[in-house]
This record gives sequence, structure tokens and C-alpha cells, in this order.
Amino acid sequence: MNFVALDQVWVYLSGNPLLSLLVTLVAFFLATRLNLLLGRTPLLHPVVISIALLISFLLLSGIEYRTYFEGAQFIHFLLGPATVALAIPLYDHRERVQKLIWPIMIACVTGIITAVGSAIGIAMLMGASRETLLTLAPKSVTSPIAMGIAEQLGGIPSLAAGLVLLTGSVGCALGPWVFRLLKIKDPTVMGFTMGLAAHGFGTAQSFSSIGALAGAFAGLAMGLAGLVTAFLLPLIVALLGI
Repeated sequence: MNFVALDQVWVYLSGNPLLSLLVTLVAFFLATRLNLLLGRTPLLHPVVISIALLISFLLLSGIEYRTYFEGAQFIHFLLGPATVALAIPLYDHRERVQKLIWPIMIACVTGIITAVGSAIGIAMLMGASRETLLTLAPKSVTSPIAMGIAEQLGGIPSLAAGLVLLTGSVGCALGPWVFRLLKIKDPTVMGFTMGLAAHGFGTAQSFSSIGALAGAFAGLAMGLAGLVTAFLLPLIVALLGI
């Protein structure tokens, strides 16, 4: 009788949207604490650990992703406002941005063309399908924008979001090593590079590991990359004949 009651309770909880929200928050809290205990290593970013924990939970509980997302979509909705809020620290450094506007734009366009061209080029050489190519193309911009671009181009939005997370993780892991190798110490350059190459992951890491100035320029790079990619990517895809 007790087992039947517990089973009924679990059926009720598994269908409750609040469970997904609670599990997501708990997973991120545990992942953050674990990353802190490991010395904030970029190899085990809190978001990556959270993903592993949530995948394990869904597999063990038998809850479908669609059911989980119904409860966690509130956090997904906050991605947009959180991205817009990055304009606040950027406003504090507006004079520096104005002085560097042309280098910033050139670096942004160059970074986007390199990211898109290399991803599509390698995938084409490996025989990827058109749908896969169009999903890979927006991997270097933040998740909400990447999903929208992939959907408009004919890619797979959910897979695009996963590729964005993978790109951010790799960028956070390799970024500090590249800076040390090239002896780059300017927080402006470091932040902009991290935001351009690792979008939200790189922006968060810039704020926490480098400083507010780096975080502001990382947020600028992430926002510009998303905006410019939305305009340039259809043109690049058309030029490549995909």
C-alpha cells in the first residue's frame, strides 16, 4: 500500500512543472559548489556539470524532455532579459567602446566569418547533411539567437542549443591557455575574445575570473555577434550554396 501511495505521489510530482524548475535550480547550485571546490576549473564549467546532472535525473526518473521543459521554460525565458541586462556594465565603459568602435566591428565580423566558415567547411568535408550544416552554422552565438537562426534556416533548434553549449564549454576551457600562450593581458581584448568565441559562457567567466571591464566587453561581443550573425549567416549560406 505504501509503495502504491509513493508511486502515485511520484506520478503527480513528475507531471508538476515546478519539479523541473526546482531540479534545475538544485542542479546548478550543486554544480557551482562543485566547480568552486575544484578551484573554478574551466574544464568543468558549472553549466556542463548541471547538464550532466539533469540528463542523469531525466534518464533515472523516466521524465520526457518535453515534460521537463514545460517547467524549466521560465528559466529559458530569462535568457533574453539577462542578455539585455549586460548593457548596464557596458554603459559604464561607453567612452572606451566609442574609441574602439572600428577595431571592435572588424574583429566581430572576422570572428563570425571564421567561426561559421570553419564549422561548415569541416562538416562539409565530413559529409554532413544540409540540415546538420544549417544547425552547426549559428553555434557561436548565444542560445536564444542560435535557436531562432537555426529554425529560420531549416536546421534543428534543439541541437543548435546543444552545440552552443558545447562551443561555450570548449571556449572557456581553451581561452585562458590561449591568452597565456600569446601573452595577452589586456582585459578588453580578453573579454571581447571570450564573448565572441564562447558567448554566454565566456561572458560569465570574464566577469568572474577577469573583471568587470572584461565582462562588459564580453557582453558587447556576444550581443554584436548575435546581431551581425543574424544578418550575415543567410548571406554566407547562400554564397556557399547550402
